[in-house]
Amino acid sequence: MSDLTDGATLGARLRAGDLSAAPAALNLVENRSPASRVESANLLRETSPAAIGHDATGHLIGVTGPPGAGKSTLLSALVAAWRSDGRSVAVLAVDPSSKRSGGSLLGDRARIVVDPGDSEIFIRSTAAGEQLGGLAPATRAGAQALSVAFDVVVIETVGVGQSETDVADVVDTNVVVVQPGSGDVLQFLKSGIMETPDVLVVTKADLGQVALSARRDLSAALRSLGARQTEVISVSAIAPLSGIVELIAAIDTHWAGADVGPRRLQARRRHALADFLAEHGASGLRALGGRRTAMAWLDEQEPGVDVPGLTALLEAQATAGS
Repeated sequence: MSDLTDGATLGARLRAGDLSAAPAALNLVENRSPASRVESANLLRETSPAAIGHDATGHLIGVTGPPGAGKSTLLSALVAAWRSDGRSVAVLAVDPSSKRSGGSLLGDRARIVVDPGDSEIFIRSTAAGEQLGGLAPATRAGAQALSVAFDVVVIETVGVGQSETDVADVVDTNVVVVQPGSGDVLQFLKSGIMETPDVLVVTKADLGQVALSARRDLSAALRSLGARQTEVISVSAIAPLSGIVELIAAIDTHWAGADVGPRRLQARRRHALADFLAEHGASGLRALGGRRTAMAWLDEQEPGVDVPGLTALLEAQATAGS
């Protein structure tokens, strides 16, 4: 077996800080052949908290917002700022798949402008597949694996709404991007996003009053919900840049104050359920007694069980219940 398809070897390389293992690791988790799925499980075991003795040190950040909000331009500025601060960065840009062909445009990588010669930047476009929440099993697996090697791992998703909140279950800090003129307070409340963001970003601050109005509407929507302290930052990602330093500070502040351990434990349990559903579908979920029952059962399992172990336990539970 090649080292590029050996999950345990790739996991060990990532644990050692070998960023050059990232492309092969993503290739492995995206390959759904039986042999690759076995090796992908080995990769996840090698990069689990049980294997490394603690939670991965990389900061998992979600960036979501509607098409045209300026996410890719914003990410170009953020990646440059993180790199100037000496942080290594991986970006998993999730593109929607065609319902007709199953294919994906995979264009986000081209829209994020970075130094192609910088070995501490890794950008990969991944297809959403049939996952309504926008995250295929490979994206969850890739984020876990890369977070042991990179300082920052970003998951960028397209679209906002009830079906686009899965990313909040995976990341440490969820950043929702809104463009000026995108709606009033009522529309923000109806959009289904106000319960998920840890940081809210209004892009295109260079537009002036319309950007100020969007920031005011977001703040009002948060107040009406009695929401937790959620920073609302206005940025301009075109020259002259503004708000980027403040946005990074808000993201870092949230992470510093977050209870990462329990959040990641829940993320692993949801990851295991997502993997189970990708393989067994609705019939498997019925055998488990439904999503709520399945999650309650997962919450009873030992915290140290890794994602492949939890998935195997779900399969045994479903067999027993069918």
